[in-house]
Amino acid sequence: MLIDTHAHLNAIQYDEDLIEVITRAKDEGVSHIVVVGFDRQTIIRAIELAETYDFIYATVGWHPVDAIDMTDEDLSWIEELCSHPKVVALGEMGLDYYWDKSPKEIQKEVFRKQIALAKKVKLPIVIHNREATNDIIEILREEQASEVGGIMHCFTGSLEVAEQCMDMNFYISFGGPVTFKNAKKPKEVAKEIPLDKLLIETDCPYLTPHPYRGKRNEPSYVKFIAEQIAELKGISYEEICQKTSDNAKRLFDIK
Repeated sequence: MLIDTHAHLNAIQYDEDLIEVITRAKDEGVSHIVVVGFDRQTIIRAIELAETYDFIYATVGWHPVDAIDMTDEDLSWIEELCSHPKVVALGEMGLDYYWDKSPKEIQKEVFRKQIALAKKVKLPIVIHNREATNDIIEILREEQASEVGGIMHCFTGSLEVAEQCMDMNFYISFGGPVTFKNAKKPKEVAKEIPLDKLLIETDCPYLTPHPYRGKRNEPSYVKFIAEQIAELKGISYEEICQKTSDNAKRLFDIK
């Protein structure tokens, strides 16, 4: 069985055929899906999906691109939601220096507040990193995020950065880019990540893996990521499925 640890089934791209998308995932052996909430609208929808389907879980957090919009009221609301039995992590949170909607200092402040909240409610965190690696590592260390650990979501960094993150109690999660034919670095890193620190995800509807690159992504495609990593590591597809599912259940406390 497979677990998609990061999906956006709460996105408008699934408004027309969500049931069919979920059915295809189950048919392909996806046992659990974690739907990520990152602002008011997507959090509400993630919770709704988790309450509707027993195999869907939710995360709640605030995306760095929209950090400028987060209020103290939003943070208090997120804290309340952390007691929901289907909420398994805080996030996605982090830093994004590609888009310029939210100033860097505001992003950092919101990131630190969410780490502090995660430590308070004792939930792991899901990290979004775009062109901000050094600052992310620094903040995770300063805020002692290793107390809760979590996921480096859709990791595309170096092995050195991955090792620093793993030392801080974080799993390394790979998505569609590891299947791209020209993705030399993600393939090299995925090959080296220990099995007990490895997770897989789709980040759907984005970052669709080969051979469907360029089309809408969906949880059933997580199998292509598992197949690629199994090939890179020279082990069976079944072992990758088993190890990554065990890791996800351990991290998210899924019984």
